[in-house]
Amino acid sequence: MSSLRHPARRLLTSAVLDSRPSILPQKRRLATAVSEPPPPLTPSSQPRPASSFTDRLNTGPSFSDFVSPNHTSEPLHEEDAFELRTVDDAHSLRTVQVGPSGRKRTHTRLPEWLKTPIPTNDNYKRIKNDLRGLGLHTVCEEARCPNISDCWGGSNKSAATATIMLMGDTCTRGCRFCSVKTSNTPPPLDPHEPENTAEALKRWGLGYVVLTSVDRDDLVDGGSRHFAETIMKIKQKAPTILVEALTGDFAGDLEQVGVVARSGLDVYAHNVETTEELTPTVRDRRAKFRQSLDVLRAAKAAKPELITKTSIMLGLGETEEGLWDALRELRKADVDVVTFGQYMRPTKRHMKVEEYVRPETFEMWRQRALGLGFLYCASGPLVRSSYKAGEAFIENVLKKRARMNTLVGAEEMGGMEATKAL
Repeated sequence: MSSLRHPARRLLTSAVLDSRPSILPQKRRLATAVSEPPPPLTPSSQPRPASSFTDRLNTGPSFSDFVSPNHTSEPLHEEDAFELRTVDDAHSLRTVQVGPSGRKRTHTRLPEWLKTPIPTNDNYKRIKNDLRGLGLHTVCEEARCPNISDCWGGSNKSAATATIMLMGDTCTRGCRFCSVKTSNTPPPLDPHEPENTAEALKRWGLGYVVLTSVDRDDLVDGGSRHFAETIMKIKQKAPTILVEALTGDFAGDLEQVGVVARSGLDVYAHNVETTEELTPTVRDRRAKFRQSLDVLRAAKAAKPELITKTSIMLGLGETEEGLWDALRELRKADVDVVTFGQYMRPTKRHMKVEEYVRPETFEMWRQRALGLGFLYCASGPLVRSSYKAGEAFIENVLKKRARMNTLVGAEEMGGMEATKAL
């Protein structure tokens, strides 16, 4: 009775029984059954449909892919992280199929010059351990900077450089190259941060610190007074620490630039990031190339002896003419230091890498920048805006002192010769 009420169920049962091996004779099907038997059930030996999560687990890069141990294989990065628009245009790149059979994925091998050593220096370990007890958050660790072993690996802590993030971890802007999370209403500032940061840096004993922050367009002053208070507290507690401030553009409010510039810092940094023609594509719509030039110019005007600094990423599709124009405009704004580094795509949602620029090209632009009159230029695939910032500053200070000593010595020699003549 049940089968008569549900003929479709009986047909399905019959079809399943037909597909299974059995020692019983085949039962006769009704005339209403399909003329062809249904396909057999999928064997368990066939691969299941791939899922995004399991694929990432099975084929994602391991820690060894990002460092350069003592073997010749090049590191692998996921294609989503460093995908080129046209792989054929990339320099020295190859692809490789990795993963289990049936679920292989194509990974792009990065150039040899983008490999970095595993940080193992004793001083690096000491600084890393110190951070745990000081409650400081560095961009070096949180952004997994490839230069951490260089900046933290000096012969002693006084030669090390670290970059401290102020005013939270949520930005009010959304640049297409940056992976910092964004919101129009980030959390309020911590009023104790300036004091706590200064006290921690005093105990840490670094020789050079870079203070940076997210953009805070939600604040009336853009966070300038918070920046300035932190710098003044640091100088009060540890007068020998050299302080660099890497700020935003304060929405073009140059009065706020002056507040930070006159707070006692040693280097004022603000990044133009790219050429003028690419700025609308690369940066948030509220960021303008000319506005950034005004920020750097205002910092120098507020404190003429201040060293001003900026950074440019290569590999975004910039042209040679565009880079020349950017450097000339920066010199017109009396910028002292410029750095060049390779753009690396942080996530699939961000801009693709147009080109992995060769080291010799970075060296060429370093020479060109120095030829235009910049005091210092750090240029290389792994260079970031605060890369060995202390080294750059100290090197230039020593050069200036050497020149001054030479002039003083020449004047003294001239005076002695004049005395002898009398």
